[in-house]
Amino acid sequence: MKITLSLLLILLSFSRVKCESMESLQTAVQLKPGETLSLSCRGSGFTFSSYHMNWIRQQAGKPLEWMGWTAGDYAKPFQGRTEITRDDSNSMVYLKLSGVTVEDSAVYYCA
Repeated sequence: MKITLSLLLILLSFSRVKCESMESLQTAVQLKPGETLSLSCRGSGFTFSSYHMNWIRQQAGKPLEWMGWTAGDYAKPFQGRTEITRDDSNSMVYLKLSGVTVEDSAVYYCA
């Protein structure tokens, strides 16, 4: 069985930021249960290093679910199998989610 995961980009507008956007580098990923999901996003139009970046997901028919952020905090359901890292020199943020299951099928957002 394969798990299909979609990544969409989310656009945010802060009052102090003239233009901000996040570009997804993957649009759909298929994994087998137990594999590791790896996603990446690139920020542009703002001083990337000045902001913490978050990963959020939404399972079908459910509300948005915050997963964690680059400050090193993770929501309880993701602790122990999630790693969020960043590369400020390239304005990139990364998500690794290990041991995926069918329940991890969702749309993943970086913000």
